[in-house]
Amino acid sequence: MEKTFIEIINGNRGTIYKVCSIYCQQDGNKQDIFQEIVLQLWRSYPSFRNEAQINTWVYRVALNTAISNFRRESKKPDKTSLSDEALEFPDIPYFFSEEKEQLGLLQLAIERLTVIEKAIIMLYLDEKTYDEIAGIMGITNSNVGVRLNRIKIKLSKIIKTN
Repeated sequence: MEKTFIEIINGNRGTIYKVCSIYCQQDGNKQDIFQEIVLQLWRSYPSFRNEAQINTWVYRVALNTAISNFRRESKKPDKTSLSDEALEFPDIPYFFSEEKEQLGLLQLAIERLTVIEKAIIMLYLDEKTYDEIAGIMGITNSNVGVRLNRIKIKLSKIIKTN
């Protein structure tokens, strides 16, 4: 069981890191939340029933853990905004400076979304289907579509104002 779990973590390390990057403001906090996510995955692994794909389950646990941590941290008085570095995704190549600039604008716009909106757009940008997003977020497919449309409009307005 332990060997299988380690393989699952290693196979989904990028996913967990993306979630940490979206919801954590400082590098030290990213490491802490990464460990917390792995701990929560380990605790819930024995009850995983294979009703969903393993990566869907990892996303769900990671998002729930990160969102809970984010809410807990936001109640603390010392708040700082997310830096560009905190929103960098490790698996997105930078080919041209124009693409890098556009990605930077998108990252800044995503920073201004709500906690739930960030999760939904992150899953969408990670090319998850509506079914997968609905399963991870615990909402209906039609709700995924409605929320994505609203998020896209909101992102568009944010980018146009910058």
